[in-house]
Amino acid sequence: MPSKVRIGFVGAGFMGQLAHIRSYALLHEQCELVALAELRTRTAELVARRYGIERVYANHHELLDSEQLDGLVAVQRFTHHTALLPELYPRVSHLFTEKPLALGAAQADRLVDLAAEAGCVHMLGYHRRSDPATREAKRVVGEWKESGAMGTLRYLRACYSDGDWIANAQTALIDVGEEPPPFRGEAPPAEFAGDDDACWALAQGVDQLVHPLNLLRHFLDERYEPVFVHPSGRLLVFESESGIPLTIEVSPYRLTGGFDEELLVAFERGYLRLRPAPSLALNRSGTLEVSRDESCDSLPERASPQLPWVDPQQAQAADFVRVCRGEAPPPTDAREAAQDLHLVADIVRARLESPGGRELLRDQRAEQMRAWEERVAAMTRE
Repeated sequence: MPSKVRIGFVGAGFMGQLAHIRSYALLHEQCELVALAELRTRTAELVARRYGIERVYANHHELLDSEQLDGLVAVQRFTHHTALLPELYPRVSHLFTEKPLALGAAQADRLVDLAAEAGCVHMLGYHRRSDPATREAKRVVGEWKESGAMGTLRYLRACYSDGDWIANAQTALIDVGEEPPPFRGEAPPAEFAGDDDACWALAQGVDQLVHPLNLLRHFLDERYEPVFVHPSGRLLVFESESGIPLTIEVSPYRLTGGFDEELLVAFERGYLRLRPAPSLALNRSGTLEVSRDESCDSLPERASPQLPWVDPQQAQAADFVRVCRGEAPPPTDAREAAQDLHLVADIVRARLESPGGRELLRDQRAEQMRAWEERVAAMTRE
């Protein structure tokens, strides 16, 4: 492979520009931004000019027919994946897309099989795994597991509220008002089709839950299953194959500004408290607190390591470059991403079957609509 990895892009929308194309442009010594496929002509021209992309094509067919690439970054809505990815897998050796893999778990399993048949390595955009704070936390957890110095792993807890994950990055967006043409998205799974409550809960779950579900597995290193789902969906309880309990607290409080997410990994004699960076934060990682309380004869220690000034999206782009070089496997591949969707489907079923579950779902849908109307009104006043 040449010294620089040759990268192509399919899509220059909000996430395509702000999370991905920007990040690869910063890695210009490691990769070459070869080509962009974008249906919006003027947007494509301006994005290519800003980020030094050599050639622009009207669609992914033209791009793949014309270019030899080491990797393709195709950032589309996840409901487009079931139609788009089967066309990409046979044409590229390394593919990156945003998470989640699909809307339905069965469709995700189908994509996993198609990628394997084509020999395509598919990396999903679970950028929290690339955050320098997560990397350091994973290193410490691995060290504690191996040495046994902090005792056994006892408990994992994730808590998040829907906050400002954009972190003001939208100011760099190129938007000339071009609307993309309509695209037929993935239909809901048959078991939920025609059920508005179920479809809403599934869409919310695959969009929001897959990150904490994936991050818990990253530190646990084993499968787990739900054992309790509160009808509100605010509290989810799981148990791992070896019997370790895990919980997720879903938006327990309102957060109209800032960003608040936390992962606790607890051992007998110590813990790690990870706070990931906002998804589109620039030049900053998350934070990490490490606590050790080894014996009654020593003082407890609590430290927060100084981490590199690298944001999770740029670190994720560097991960994909390494994947394209064959230097490392994807932090999350398609097969593991499908596991997250099976868990989401289990959670949705549990909510629908619980007493009062549907009523709470309807209340939450109405609450979400009111919050959206308030946000639009506030933007209008500004």
